[in-house]
Amino acid sequence: MGHGGNVIDELVTDHGEVEEFFGRIEALPPGDKERKTCAEQATMELVRHSVAEEEYLYAAVRKHVTNGDALADEEIEDHAKAEQIMKDLEGHEAGDAQFDRLIGTLMSEVRSHIADEEEHLFPKLRAACSEDTLYELGEKVRRAKKTAPTRPHPSMPDTVPRY
Repeated sequence: MGHGGNVIDELVTDHGEVEEFFGRIEALPPGDKERKTCAEQATMELVRHSVAEEEYLYAAVRKHVTNGDALADEEIEDHAKAEQIMKDLEGHEAGDAQFDRLIGTLMSEVRSHIADEEEHLFPKLRAACSEDTLYELGEKVRRAKKTAPTRPHPSMPDTVPRY
């Protein structure tokens, strides 16, 4: 599936791309240097994806979905956890025991977040928004990903701001 379409299609495509990197990491033996390369590529995709979600998706959730503030806050907290793990991962090579622990934790956190979004958040957003609105959000998310940073910056405050 290529990129394009509404925001949900766009973000599900991103999720699939990240899962491909995770699958490659899991298929390689511990210590293989390619695991670090795949982790770096996954990090770049995750950071761009997270920035775009935080800028546009969660604002739309707050505006259109019942109990949207609480839902968006939970998602942003998940992002902050994952971003800290990605930052910690930068300091370790594929042969480090810490690398294996951190990449395992990252994959678990991200997979849980993806499942929650796809099973709960996205259906609520689809029910609350018109197709035109979802398509416009998709365009905004694609533009945001083009200019988003690719390195984690876990400077998130302990309390999530409300917009």
